[in-house]
Amino acid sequence: MYQALYRKYRPQNFDEVSGQEQVTVTLKNEISSGRTGHAYLFTGSRGTGKTSCSKIVAKAVNCPNQQGGNPCGVCDICRGIDDGSILDVVEIDAASNNGVDDIRQLREEANFTPSVTKYRVYIIDETHMLSPAAFNALLKIMEEPPEHVIFILATTEVHKVPATILSRCQRFDFKRIKPEDIVGRLNHVCALEGITLDEEAAYLIGRLCEGAMRDALSLLDVCRSMAEHITAQVVTQAAGLAMQDCLFQVADAVLARDIPTVLQVVETMHQASIDFEKMCVQLIAHYRSLMLVKALPKPEDVALNLIGDLQKLREQAGRYSMQQILYCLTVAQDTLSRMNKTPETRAELEMAIIRMSSPEMDRTMEAVEARLDKLEKAIANLKGMAVAQQPMTAKEPVPIAHHGPQPQQPIQTEMPKQEFVKDPQPQQAEVTRFEPWPKVLEELKHTNKALNGALVEAAAYLYGDVVLIDCDNPFFLEMIRNNEYTKRSIHQAFLAAAGRDYRIGPYRQGLYKTVEAEKTDPMEEMLNQALQEGIDIKIKE
Repeated sequence: MYQALYRKYRPQNFDEVSGQEQVTVTLKNEISSGRTGHAYLFTGSRGTGKTSCSKIVAKAVNCPNQQGGNPCGVCDICRGIDDGSILDVVEIDAASNNGVDDIRQLREEANFTPSVTKYRVYIIDETHMLSPAAFNALLKIMEEPPEHVIFILATTEVHKVPATILSRCQRFDFKRIKPEDIVGRLNHVCALEGITLDEEAAYLIGRLCEGAMRDALSLLDVCRSMAEHITAQVVTQAAGLAMQDCLFQVADAVLARDIPTVLQVVETMHQASIDFEKMCVQLIAHYRSLMLVKALPKPEDVALNLIGDLQKLREQAGRYSMQQILYCLTVAQDTLSRMNKTPETRAELEMAIIRMSSPEMDRTMEAVEARLDKLEKAIANLKGMAVAQQPMTAKEPVPIAHHGPQPQQPIQTEMPKQEFVKDPQPQQAEVTRFEPWPKVLEELKHTNKALNGALVEAAAYLYGDVVLIDCDNPFFLEMIRNNEYTKRSIHQAFLAAAGRDYRIGPYRQGLYKTVEAEKTDPMEEMLNQALQEGIDIKIKE
């Protein structure tokens, strides 16, 4: 009978375990020195070696020919534990044996001394699935275990294991195995099996298995059934994935707003029997790669799966803005969460790609930011063209026209680009305190805390339609000149607090003279307002 590769090449000693040196070295030292614990907890994601290490520990503590903490693998005890003929090593699946009666039976058996081996070893897999009553029953024997008993608990969800159990165990965390370690193991297995594996295909398997060696060997098994010479295309077909070129094609079409091309790619994937949920996962991974390439100088240090396509990703990321990438990521993730609730996964994917290509159809904050970013780039390009076409003559700067609404009019929704003007008046001029300034700071407290912190000690004065800000904080001066988000934040705060927009500039000591604003009698203001509204008011003395 054919034996699956992951079973055939299961590690037989600690030296064969890939990528878990932080665990295997410690266990070897404990066992070789005779300082073996009575309870161990192995935790980590699937396929990282928890069960394999549990069986190696069971063999090593009982092997009469132990070699530096490793079992010999050839004695009767090692071979008996491997084939399951020695009953002193018991493996329990807590997923199907999770009741209190199962643990009570374990407690009764544990009191008997082992028949063949030195230690009776209990390996409890998926420990987190035990019931509360079963955990309580297990706790009692773990507190005061017989000298001949060792417990090894393995789990993928350690947060579900009670703290009382955790405190009785030596905990070992199994990390996801690095792609290069997986590739090394795959090449070793292929050499023994006579399989030809391309380097690109090996790295693709290493990336797809997400740090799980068992998944990698299982996928290699499927690929071997398809072809003795395994290429990247064979791996892609075996995993039911879209080709990497298709993902680049989709991202290019989204950027070009070429909806027909994108939908044609989806149709091609449908004809190739590609699972649309998997394609959505791949699309998320692709935009995540673009995000890392855009954000980091050396993204390959964070995500090793970028190595093969790094140059193409850099080129494509250069044509995207970060806001566009984040918007596409958000749309794809929202789509993936909806796909498991509907059988129409193709329609969900098509809608998502159309939304990515046409952000104006979306009303989410990410879509608005993507559109603003695109608009700012377009305006910057137009300004550049206009400057290039103007003759190089020295002229006075043209003041920025104010298009804000007048009092009693609705607040405008358009947000003109905020400018930080130079000193508006070279000689000393009279200014008044800007009364809504505390309200502006209060608005910034909710929308831009960093800017609020920079301005909390600042004062503001009004000169015509310019608000002069008296602030020496270098952070504010830098951000208000170069950061568009800061400009939009203070602009929105002016609109909310004062009902109109203002240009802003620096307040220079000695250039301005502060005068008190003329204050009107509140009663007189109320009477004038009433007369404007046509209300007949008679004052009786």
